[in-house]
Amino acid sequence: MSFDGASNALGHGIGAVLISPEGNHYPFTARLNFFCTNNIAEYEACIMGLRAAIERNVKALEVYGDSALVIYQVRGDWEVRDSKLVKYRDLVAELIKEFEEITFNYLPLEENQSRLADALATLASMFKANREIEIMPLQMSIYEVPAHYFSIEKEPDVQPWFHDILEYIKKQRYPEQANVNDRRTIRRTAAEFILDGDILYKRGKDQVLLRCVDTVEA
Repeated sequence: MSFDGASNALGHGIGAVLISPEGNHYPFTARLNFFCTNNIAEYEACIMGLRAAIERNVKALEVYGDSALVIYQVRGDWEVRDSKLVKYRDLVAELIKEFEEITFNYLPLEENQSRLADALATLASMFKANREIEIMPLQMSIYEVPAHYFSIEKEPDVQPWFHDILEYIKKQRYPEQANVNDRRTIRRTAAEFILDGDILYKRGKDQVLLRCVDTVEA
């Protein structure tokens, strides 16, 4: 689990993400409609994530946060001197009892590979609402090529979508109307393709070659 809190001129928001061993992400976010400090927001985010894990019967949990104060206070490494944080630390201590195994790890934001909790907290802090709003879970897709590549419709000149790439690979030739940026894009995109005889392939990230078409004209 990773958690984060955000406080800015627009408000206060918290975010937490549960990540399963299989890599599935379960995001949670909330807006805090009461005044709080950054440290309180961080505690609120941590508690929200812990409660979400408990509701899902998680028994072993690794917790990561970029708030050194929260992580080290929860672990007992630092003393809680702010009276406003004592009840938060005590609540976390009670929630921890629900787990068979749990660890708290401090991970600076710049070293954290998963910035989703930070993004969720910032989003909640900027999203004004006076009641609870349910938004469908986020679904993130990864597009390897521009959207128009797979358009069903043909180009006006009836050329296939890969025509410019093929011309560059075969003849180092650009379209007549291509400007400097267009040419740069074609060169960069062409590096992901391989022409084997008359068959054009796209190289996947796992180095698997994906056949673009059955045949192409030489």
